[in-house]
Amino acid sequence: MAVLAVQQIRRMRGGAQGQLMLGADGHLYVVKFQNNPQHRRVLANELVASRLAAAAGLTVPETGLVEVSGWLVENTPELEIDLGRRRERCQPGLQFGSRFAGGLMPGQVVDYLPEEQLVEVKNLAEFAGILALDKWTGNANGRQAVFVRRQRERRYKAVFIDFGYCFHAGEWRFEDLPLRGVYYRNEVYREIRDWSAFEPWLSRIETLPAEAVWEAANEVPPEWYGGDLGEMEALVEKLLARRSRIRALIEAFRNSDRKPFPNWGGPDREVRAETWNRPPWGHTMRVN
Repeated sequence: MAVLAVQQIRRMRGGAQGQLMLGADGHLYVVKFQNNPQHRRVLANELVASRLAAAAGLTVPETGLVEVSGWLVENTPELEIDLGRRRERCQPGLQFGSRFAGGLMPGQVVDYLPEEQLVEVKNLAEFAGILALDKWTGNANGRQAVFVRRQRERRYKAVFIDFGYCFHAGEWRFEDLPLRGVYYRNEVYREIRDWSAFEPWLSRIETLPAEAVWEAANEVPPEWYGGDLGEMEALVEKLLARRSRIRALIEAFRNSDRKPFPNWGGPDREVRAETWNRPPWGHTMRVN
């Protein structure tokens, strides 16, 4: 069921030109529109990848469909897309909505922390898990996160947002480069010493039932990807096959010139990606 948007609050930063909107359910949503400047498919990417991240146990906002009426668009001058030399009205209909991390009464939400606060983030270990997810989904952008804390709390918690460039945005292909889909600050990877740092998230991804991936794909409105079910099927098939490559992709990042894991345990503790036993893959569901 889609949530009906009842009010536009403000435009958000970012290339997709999302809008912060109030839903009829009383929650705030960051809404990305079908005619955003990046690509219509980024809405599908957001929904599928955020569902998979949640299934892996990672901290992501609640996501879903937001219905924006033609009346609201017509009566809200701010609901427009800037295309450089021209502007156009936001397209009414079903859009992607991500629950705003701060809520209606935010304590504090920031997108940058100084190093001394960053290394004290409550769920800092999850940056290893989201790295595995981004490598799996071929995130062609840098990893985005915001940091939230409630009033009277000292430490922040990371919330992972913005999955629009998974599957290489609108191209729906995988270009596996070592520095793609990673967070821009090495401090979040400092405590990664061996493969155990990626647990339980990596194993959850590798053993995620194929049905869960197909169910996430089934939630996507066909208009978000042109209605070509064959292309959606092909994307899911590739995604399922890629689970056996995640560890090798992480290793490529680890061995890059960036040297993101300075405390990796050394040869006596290292287990190379190709030596891990993996369960057989397969699926029983198709996109309906």
